[in-house]
Amino acid sequence: MAILGSLLKQTLTLSKTIESINPVHEKPHRVQRRVLKKLLKKAQFTGFGLTYNFENIINARHPVKEFQRTVPVHDYDSMYAKWWYKMVEKEEVNICWPTAIKYYALSSGTSGAPSKYIPVSPEQIRKIRRAVLGSLLSLRNYDLPAATFSKGVLTIGGSTDLTQERNYYKGDLSGITIGNLPFWIQRYKTIPTEISNEKNWAAKIEKIIEAAPTWDIGIVCGVPAWIQLIFEKIIERYNLTTIHDLWPNLKVFIHGGVAFEPYRKSFERLISQPLVYVDTYLASEGFIAYTARPDGQGMRLVLNNGMFYEFVPFNDKNFDDEGKMIEKPETLYLNEVQEKVEYALLITTSSGAWRYLIGDTVKFTNVEKCEIIITGRTKHFLSMCGEHLSVDNMNTAVTKLSNTLNISIPEYTVIGTNEDGKFYHDWYIGTNDVVTDVAQVKHIIDTTLCEVNDDYITERQHALKDIRIHLIPTTIFYDWMRKNGKEGGQHKVPRVIKGAQQKDWQHYVNEQTK
Repeated sequence: MAILGSLLKQTLTLSKTIESINPVHEKPHRVQRRVLKKLLKKAQFTGFGLTYNFENIINARHPVKEFQRTVPVHDYDSMYAKWWYKMVEKEEVNICWPTAIKYYALSSGTSGAPSKYIPVSPEQIRKIRRAVLGSLLSLRNYDLPAATFSKGVLTIGGSTDLTQERNYYKGDLSGITIGNLPFWIQRYKTIPTEISNEKNWAAKIEKIIEAAPTWDIGIVCGVPAWIQLIFEKIIERYNLTTIHDLWPNLKVFIHGGVAFEPYRKSFERLISQPLVYVDTYLASEGFIAYTARPDGQGMRLVLNNGMFYEFVPFNDKNFDDEGKMIEKPETLYLNEVQEKVEYALLITTSSGAWRYLIGDTVKFTNVEKCEIIITGRTKHFLSMCGEHLSVDNMNTAVTKLSNTLNISIPEYTVIGTNEDGKFYHDWYIGTNDVVTDVAQVKHIIDTTLCEVNDDYITERQHALKDIRIHLIPTTIFYDWMRKNGKEGGQHKVPRVIKGAQQKDWQHYVNEQTK
């Protein structure tokens, strides 16, 4: 493992990987324009490319504008109904991408929602490899001991034992990615194949706990909720004070999937040494961004890696009350965005996603350096009466609550209800700490939201009658996820629950808290 340490800490030639995927000596929008033209050229003779005359776009004076004028925006439903179903159900080739698709990532979705089949091409796998390497190499910017990089890397993701369907395989993107990492990284995986292949989440956790004392871990990667759960179980099993009693060389936590701040206080109770936290944006559609510098306030977009980005202002002009994008929204190019404005992200990829609404909302923290934060989901927000409450707002309130009361809040979710024309927000807050003053909890949540959201404070004075607090054990969230087949891997507790899931959630909580 000293070889890995040498590669990551000392070898300057590998810096070319970072430079190649994030050029620093060229205007970002020019890099992105070149990426788009490469994608168009590659796919110009596919069914999609011929339908939308990619050749004409390539030769246009302003290819980006022509691309936006010619190719319609898509969400998953429209992309699948018009194009991807031919690949998945009919096994047709050369539909949206010229290379045969051998893998489909099943997106985690929300609890109870059917899985989405996201194509993953061989080119996309290579792009993800490059971005993974780039994120690892960025660790050299931190003040870490060289020994960290010679220790084990514990990655908790989906099963690498993929399900075969005729001529393709399906599974979590994490499982697809781990199974296709280059050999020199495979050598340093801590979890053996027999555990990586385990599909039963409870069984996988048990095997990890059993093997934990035999490992010397320096870097941990995964979704915060599941990493925290594993740490808690290991500490309990071996009667430890913190995880560092077992893994004293643990220095880095590479996380993704959700905002980390709501987890921070509960997570840091499980450690005795400070960690370097590296945020990553790895969606089912590809590796989009990662923390590239210690003093950065966001993740840097991966600019030159087979993915083209567009940004739709997340407002009433472009989205309805349910978060559904209109047919022809306003779309902005990278050189047109502004800091601190919320955008829905459109991507075009080397797997045949074209002007595709990924479902996430982001804000630029630094336009010049192309750094972003994820603020939520297009459909995970509350605007029952014009309050426009985003997940970012909710995370801010929960973090304030956790810090003020010094309590751990690993999970929470919010629902909106209409009772006889009166609107309410019901907050379900997961904590195992003793909280006696529910009124104080309500006050902190309510006042914090009034401070960060002008629309919210207006509606609290008029249509939004009240917010109601439900303090419940954290295990209820994970048990509900398990009941709906959404446990482990890339699955996350939804921060806002709507529709049929709302009734299912309320019924489940009522049954568990009788």
